Amino acid sequence: MSIIKVEVTNRQGNLLTLPLGDISGGFIVKDIQGLDPVQATLVSSNFATLDGEEYQSSSLEKRNIHILLEYNPDYTLDQTVRGLRQQLYPFFRPKSPITLKFYMTDGLVVQIDGRVETMEAPLFTNEPSIDISILCFKPDFINPTPVVVTGFSTSDTTPTVVDVDGTEDTGIELVLTVTRATMSEFTVYHTPPGGSVVTLQVTAALILDDVVRIDTRPGSKEAILTRSSTPSSILYAVSPQSNWITLENGSNELRVYTSGTGCPASIQYYNRYGGL
Repeated sequence: MSIIKVEVTNRQGNLLTLPLGDISGGFIVKDIQGLDPVQATLVSSNFATLDGEEYQSSSLEKRNIHILLEYNPDYTLDQTVRGLRQQLYPFFRPKSPITLKFYMTDGLVVQIDGRVETMEAPLFTNEPSIDISILCFKPDFINPTPVVVTGFSTSDTTPTVVDVDGTEDTGIELVLTVTRATMSEFTVYHTPPGGSVVTLQVTAALILDDVVRIDTRPGSKEAILTRSSTPSSILYAVSPQSNWITLENGSNELRVYTSGTGCPASIQYYNRYGGL
C-alpha cells in the first residue's frame, strides 16, 4: 500500500492537489516524512523496596510531517518558479491551520489536521525546492467516512460483532431512541478482541421519544438527553464505575441491554490509524 495523492485544504477551504508521480501541476513530490507511528511518552515510578520501576501511564507525542517539493515549471504555459512558489504560500503560510488528506493505492483515504511550522523555499540555489514542516497535535490519521452500525437494544445475551479496521483505539457515538412508555436504565456491554467484558451503565427516568446520545471519544465525552427537541446533559446518569468504551482493532462485541421491548440503537465510529 502506498500513497498516490495528497490534498491540502487551507482555512479558506481552497484545495491544493499534489499527485505523486505526476508532475503536470508544476510540483514534484520528492519525499514525505513523519508518516510512521509517533513516539510514545511512558511514565513510571520507582519504589525503594522494589527493583526497577512500575509503569503508570503513557501518551503519544504530536506528529511532525515534512513534505519536500521540487519545481517543474512548464514555460510553454508561462509557468515560472516564482509563480509556483506563490501558489504554495496560501496553503503553507507558517502558523496557519491546514488539513492533509492522503489517498492510498488500496482505496483507503485518511486525513489529519495540522498547523504549518515552517515553509523553507530558498531563492538563490541551483536546484530550488520547498521544505514544509507541519505539526499535527492529534497524531492519528482518521478515515473521514464514519462507520454506522444500526440495531436494537436487547434483553438477551446476543452481541453485535463490530469489525474495526483502524489500528488505533477509537471511541463511539451511541444513540438510543426510546420507543416505549418508560425506560429506567440501560447498559452497554463491550468485549474487545481477546479482552474481558467492560460496561457503561446509564440510569435515568426515560420516556417515550427520548433520544440519548453517549459520546465516548477522548476529549469529547458527554451524555446528552434530547426531550421535546431540547438537549440537556445527563452525565450524572452515567455510573461512576462505567468504562467509556473504546473499540480496538479487530472484532469487538457490543450489546445494549435493557429489559422489555427493544428500542432502536446505533453506534458510529471513525477508523483511526497510527501510521501509513
